[in-house]
Amino acid sequence: MSQDTLFAHILAEDNRPNPYPLYAIMRKTPIARQADGTYVVSSYDAIYRLLYDPRLSSEDLPPPSVHWTGNPIKNLIIDPIKAQVRARHRPLIFRDPPDHDVLRRRVMHEFAPERVRAMRGTTQKIADDLIDEVSWPRQIDLVDDFSYPLPVTVICELLGVPREDEPQFHGWATQLATALEPDQRTDEENRKKSQTAFDEISAYMQTLIGRKRADPQEDMLSGLATYQDPEDGRMNDYDLISTAVLLLVAGHETTVNLITNGMLTFLRHPSHLERLRAAPVIAPRLVEELLRYDPPVHYRTRLALADIEIGGVRIPKDSPVVLLLASGSRDPDRFPDPDRFDPDRESNAHFGFGGSLHYCVGAPLARIEGEVALAALARRLLNPRLVESVPRYRRGASLRGPCHLPITIDGIVN
Repeated sequence: MSQDTLFAHILAEDNRPNPYPLYAIMRKTPIARQADGTYVVSSYDAIYRLLYDPRLSSEDLPPPSVHWTGNPIKNLIIDPIKAQVRARHRPLIFRDPPDHDVLRRRVMHEFAPERVRAMRGTTQKIADDLIDEVSWPRQIDLVDDFSYPLPVTVICELLGVPREDEPQFHGWATQLATALEPDQRTDEENRKKSQTAFDEISAYMQTLIGRKRADPQEDMLSGLATYQDPEDGRMNDYDLISTAVLLLVAGHETTVNLITNGMLTFLRHPSHLERLRAAPVIAPRLVEELLRYDPPVHYRTRLALADIEIGGVRIPKDSPVVLLLASGSRDPDRFPDPDRFDPDRESNAHFGFGGSLHYCVGAPLARIEGEVALAALARRLLNPRLVESVPRYRRGASLRGPCHLPITIDGIVN
């Protein structure tokens, strides 16, 4: 296995259950050029430095494609205009300053700490209600029965999206998540599906935003739709739609993985599950270590805007760059005994939420959801056991987590 093909092996589905040995090999060459010209960065120090380097751009998505259908007006006029609009008004995670900073400031205005903190009680009720719905003794699928519906319900409540519309955006969200996967971005069939999904969810959001403006409620989407920024005025409709789509999709996709990866880790290390059951107050430390040990997001992609010299390697301008965040969080040069799950670490500055100006805007909410969900599962599931030692994983390597997690329980504690 040569160094210039390692990332292709990381992307392969058969390595999804345990990519960490590949990360260890990758760290032997911390900035490694792949056969296709991509530079994969895998050490903690190099990732940290590049996260703060303005020469590395987040605007790395390929331009929207236009397909010939035989209708010249649509294909030569309408579609190219729509493609330009999509490229110009992408979600903020794919934007650089100053556009990124303006959008982020508006989102953070609505993601106010008091609003997020107020969701703890709501999240606790949702978690308990979901567990109450489980018939026992029986086998449950943690993803279908708990890990997915909990964050979906939370983000719908926070944004003001009707919970009954979830079946519509489930498929859209799954498809749009492939935008984080380099191999899927270049697949023409997948790009068509993603474009269709984005058009459909955008139309849904446009209708919902219209309702929020006509009759604002106490939710984030109403706030974004009506907020008048002192410096920049009101957010235009295109940016509002892309921001709403991002918050809805990212607001639950990653947290599903956090909860599922967390419970899988606890079931493989039962002493931590017992510890959490006995002392729920330690949930924050457990979640923080989970974000280092088995995070929901394993890498993000960037584009070099100029030649970058780092670690004795020259990354040429216009080169694709992969920041292998999950590898950095297991770098032995930064974390002693990094492959051991240890919630009592003294220093745990992981990359579980990225870093720098693209640090996850939803991190405080994700922490609350993870703490509440895992504490509730530890407290209320009686003798939970894994049905499969190695569960099936989701398709993507970036948003990494089991697509199903069958668990056998003896009952539910009231």
